[in-house]
Amino acid sequence: MTKLGVLLPLCLLPAALFMGASGLAGELPKDFDRDEGRARGNAAAPLTLIEYSDFTCGYCLKFFKETWPRLKAKYVDTGKLRFIYRDFPRGNGGLMVEAAVAARCAGDQGKYWEMHDHLFAKAGEYGAGDFPAYGRALGLNGLVFSACLKTAKHKDVIFHDRDEGNELGFRGTPGFILMRTKHSEGEKPIGIPGAFPYEVFEEEIERLLTNVPSKGKG
Repeated sequence: MTKLGVLLPLCLLPAALFMGASGLAGELPKDFDRDEGRARGNAAAPLTLIEYSDFTCGYCLKFFKETWPRLKAKYVDTGKLRFIYRDFPRGNGGLMVEAAVAARCAGDQGKYWEMHDHLFAKAGEYGAGDFPAYGRALGLNGLVFSACLKTAKHKDVIFHDRDEGNELGFRGTPGFILMRTKHSEGEKPIGIPGAFPYEVFEEEIERLLTNVPSKGKG
């Protein structure tokens, strides 16, 4: 996997992000847009947005509270955009990893997104000792959930997500990849390195939607 062509600091004007961006220089791995039970929206949506994120990141929370609801309403709920979440803990231990593990453990019981949303809604005001109560509130099997938390069996795949994000060139969170779900060979996805305003996402999504390749006839 190769790195994104251009990644600009969050402090730069949003419009500058795409003026020189060339997307990914090379082929994406075949499983790059894998679902793993952490995808929202229509699997056949024309566009896919992948987020690399940390449950304890302030800018990730900003995206969740300010941008995500608008993207969900306009594009995900209408079948135009599929959204995939990838873990990118900024450290190798502590609450940032424990929260990612908790979400994955909830996902083992079909409650990944419920735990994901609950953790972000708490805005970092929790500790690992709160996870069992969160699990009970979601109706999880407490023994199974607690055992999963204790063994942290999902840590390897969590760090795999982060390694993937690093290879793409992301050095902080959040980071996003916007791409056509069925992209043509050589087409480069767009990298959005930061919690840019909703309008930046909207502009690029609309640009891709108006240029969705038509299906071949015959």
